[in-house]
Amino acid sequence: MIDTLPKDPIILLSFINTKLRDNYSSLDELCDDMNFDKSEILTSLASVGYTYSTELNKFI
Repeated sequence: MIDTLPKDPIILLSFINTKLRDNYSSLDELCDDMNFDKSEILTSLASVGYTYSTELNKFI
């Protein structure tokens, strides 16, 4: 298991969306299970124009 998040926002986008698609029903569930800081993910992906869609359960 990865103990830190990828630093590159585009790699982070791919990593998080894959985890959401394959294993988790929400970003909150992923962050709780993997002990990730949700605000860090949101901030990093917002810096490259992506926001989390709860309806689609992915960053768009």
